[in-house]
Amino acid sequence: MRAIKNIALTFLVLLVLAAPAFAQTSDTANTNGFLASIDAVFGAVVAALEKVIFLSIGGMPLVVLWLLAGAIFFTFRMKFVNIRAFRHAIDVVRGNYDNPDEPGEVSHFQALSAALSATVGLGNIAGVAIAIQLGGPGAVFWMTIVGLLGMSSKFAECTLGLMYRIIRPDGTVSGGPMYYLSRGLAEKGLRPLGKVLAGVFCVFCIGGAFGGGNMFQVNQSFAGLTAAIPALEGFNWLYGLVLMALVGLVIIGGIRRIGAVAGFLVPAMCLTYFVAALWILVTNLTEIPAAAATIVREAFSPQAAITGGLVAVLVQGVRRAAFDNEAGVGSAPIAHSAARTDEPVREGIVALLEPFIDTVVVSNMTALVIVITGVYANQTGGEPDGIQMTFEAFSTSIPWFPVILGIAVFLFAFSTIISWGYYGERSWTFLFGERSLRVYQIIYVIFVFVGAVVNLQSVLNFGDMMILAMAFPNLLGCFLLSGKVAEALEDYLTRLNSGQMVEVRRVEEPTVR
Repeated sequence: MRAIKNIALTFLVLLVLAAPAFAQTSDTANTNGFLASIDAVFGAVVAALEKVIFLSIGGMPLVVLWLLAGAIFFTFRMKFVNIRAFRHAIDVVRGNYDNPDEPGEVSHFQALSAALSATVGLGNIAGVAIAIQLGGPGAVFWMTIVGLLGMSSKFAECTLGLMYRIIRPDGTVSGGPMYYLSRGLAEKGLRPLGKVLAGVFCVFCIGGAFGGGNMFQVNQSFAGLTAAIPALEGFNWLYGLVLMALVGLVIIGGIRRIGAVAGFLVPAMCLTYFVAALWILVTNLTEIPAAAATIVREAFSPQAAITGGLVAVLVQGVRRAAFDNEAGVGSAPIAHSAARTDEPVREGIVALLEPFIDTVVVSNMTALVIVITGVYANQTGGEPDGIQMTFEAFSTSIPWFPVILGIAVFLFAFSTIISWGYYGERSWTFLFGERSLRVYQIIYVIFVFVGAVVNLQSVLNFGDMMILAMAFPNLLGCFLLSGKVAEALEDYLTRLNSGQMVEVRRVEEPTVR
């Protein structure tokens, strides 16, 4: 564990080295040279990680196969819990089973919102468009299938998060893969393996929080805002300062404030985006069957992908779903572990709604708009620009909507930043203890500004790599502990179906004589 802590500290030192560059504005050449050096260091690390994480096996990247294998395994191991528990999940989120006297910090709905705020974001706006451009419309079909299967992975990991969480005397909660890896595997006589996997997961999670969960979101959200409101061009420093202040106010307040903010932002964001997409689909109602047919047909067409072949279509769809809903990555259990409940399976059932909302609903709305408007066919050559493609798709029917979409991009990014701030925070405290928490929070808030004023592509890519790498220790632990989850699920459903669990609202209703 000491070695893992040293690796984490080394990583943070590399990140912090970038901060002085912003004070060197008087010497542009030195600043650019310094930033180039930082980018080069991370570039070498990214190149090494790519060889492992994206190792091609039959044309499929290793990490994609790992996540897909997990989704399929848990779907069958849990006997299609994604289907048979779907109705109950909605009842729980509606608050029918909420009990304020149960241990935890946030309600089922707030825990779901906090986790969704980290996944519903730029991936739904830009990522889906890029997948369609690179893999053709058929990528949407595979994205949807993997999203449905990923509901089972999300259930398993979030159930484990509740099973092995720690509730302190003051009522605060700590949970997530680092706890069920260390404590759960220790129960199976695998304590050394559990400690190593937990430590490695935390290092990956902290790296992912700073990169993909923070800097990337700030960088891309500002690009989206300036595309919608050109007058903001050149004011990235001001954007960074404002966002830094907002993020600081929220994450220092802990999971309760994050849950409260996310509980408001996520429904508002999804509703705004959903209504706009629905309007375009309604005004093009007659074209929906043709668009759906195109998606299904090209899912199996060798000519569907720009990069060539059926495998390319499948890879883009699976990859987008994996990035989109993070099922199997291990981030969501950290948020769900704070849920106010003494039934781990119940919160796991709530969690399975995430991939459905994120991938099956929100991402598919984006995909249908892009396919119906046909803007993807006009993208030729060069680097894919997902945000711009989505802007073009929406502006074909709602000319003024890019401005609203730009604001939505900001809100999506903001919600993702605060949620990933919490994920990194829990991993930090697992490695270094609660006393150093403020150090992490200060560094995290500073890097909000960093993400706004620099564009270190290798640093951003490094963060994405870290997020994907989280899946390796997380899913390995979930596989080893799957028997306990399956047993708990059957026990829970037996009690539910036999009437032993009564909805709270029914208990509170007075008896009518």
